[in-house]
Amino acid sequence: MPVDIVIYHNPECGTSRNALAMIRNAGIEPHVVEYLKTPPSRALLVELIDRAGIAPRELLREKGTPYAELGLGDTSKSDDALVDAMMAHPILINRPLVVSPLGVKLCRPSEAVLDLLPSDQLGAFAKEDGEQVVDASGQRVV
Repeated sequence: MPVDIVIYHNPECGTSRNALAMIRNAGIEPHVVEYLKTPPSRALLVELIDRAGIAPRELLREKGTPYAELGLGDTSKSDDALVDAMMAHPILINRPLVVSPLGVKLCRPSEAVLDLLPSDQLGAFAKEDGEQVVDASGQRVV
């Protein structure tokens, strides 16, 4: 039975590439949304944040973004202002954000995606840096 999984992905991000590879290692071909090319609507972004059970600030990416220039470290900024900034500068949306029948999660570290997959890994998996995440029997390495 097909499983509907969406990954908001940046192919330039190792964490995002690792999460995508783990989804595929479970035999699932997800819908890949390169959110820098096709950002979610404001309503969808707010819904994803809500479904993930996080605050907008928890989805903000600092590294390699205009975070500091926009003064987003100011804790008095409202959630609406933070979402507005993410809409204006999608690079501020941290990744990968994964949507599955089991929930929505910002998958950092990348192996957090394993909690969202309804099927087991089909075999061993090591992240790009060589860290073993799944053993040969498809079980998560703890």
